[in-house]
Amino acid sequence: MSENSDFRDCPATGIGSMPGGDAREAAKTVTGSFGDGEGMPYLAELPARGPGADMIGRTIGLLAELYGHVEPSGWRISDRPGRDTRRARSWLGEDLDALEEFTQGYEGPLKVQAVGPWTLAAALERRGGEAFLGDPGACRDLADSLAEGLRGHLAEVRRRMPGARLVLQLDEPSLTAVLRGRVRTASGYRTHRAVDRQVVEATLREVLGAAGETATLVHTCAPEVPFALLRRAGAGGISFDLSLLTEREEEAVGEAVEGGTRMFFGVVPGTDPASDRLSDPGGSVMGVRTLWRRLGLNPGTLTESVTVTPSCGLAGASPAYARAALAHCARAARSLADNPE
Repeated sequence: MSENSDFRDCPATGIGSMPGGDAREAAKTVTGSFGDGEGMPYLAELPARGPGADMIGRTIGLLAELYGHVEPSGWRISDRPGRDTRRARSWLGEDLDALEEFTQGYEGPLKVQAVGPWTLAAALERRGGEAFLGDPGACRDLADSLAEGLRGHLAEVRRRMPGARLVLQLDEPSLTAVLRGRVRTASGYRTHRAVDRQVVEATLREVLGAAGETATLVHTCAPEVPFALLRRAGAGGISFDLSLLTEREEEAVGEAVEGGTRMFFGVVPGTDPASDRLSDPGGSVMGVRTLWRRLGLNPGTLTESVTVTPSCGLAGASPAYARAALAHCARAARSLADNPE
């Protein structure tokens, strides 16, 4: 069992992003959807507000002694905090204020999200316009800055919500592309060289380690999740889209579960579906039950091993659907607990 895998009272949660730009409405939704042990509220991200509210911009706002500004090609490193960095920090403060308002007296689990070091290195440009990913030394400096920034961020959240039990989620949608040499250079004509798996693992371990005793998980909505690597790096939980899991990856899931890793199964669509996919909570987790049977795992371990989530963030959903999707995750988790077989 991972030392930082305290995921009590986490039967369901969201990924991070929400639609719209109203921080209070988002905080009200995520806390209202998962109250009374129904799941884990989280610090919502509202990328519709613009640069600085997107997941890359928010994380740049957390960095220690590194700053960023927006170019037509994306986020680029800066010498000093300019308008874009200040805006990212201001929106984070607004989101924290809203969450603090709706979590007065709350004593359950509470999740915060940040982009992990490798997705950040793939997205953030150095001064010359190339990604950090192309410079191993720059990647190390970026990871150090991220780790230090996360320590400060977690301390701030603890100060504001002293009764909450924090969980840190690192978002790594580009991780597999980094490992397999699929991240394109600025020109688009070639790709960056694949990063050595040991280097990737060690860097993730460093950044996850910044959480101290706080429970940690890594989320990716991309195929080919490197389950074993994430476990070795110290992630207490792994969050992914169940529909992308292949048969050859199932054994790695079974090993992770038996090793005490929490599985965050993305089973609810992240955008409004064409048909009513939210009418049957039990049907949403049928794939989880089927996987458990195929792996020969004890159905009685489902509630202690599984958290139900949307397949990815909800930024592209309508506000009404986002509310319905989170409530549906909570109902699906109850169905899994009541009828594990």
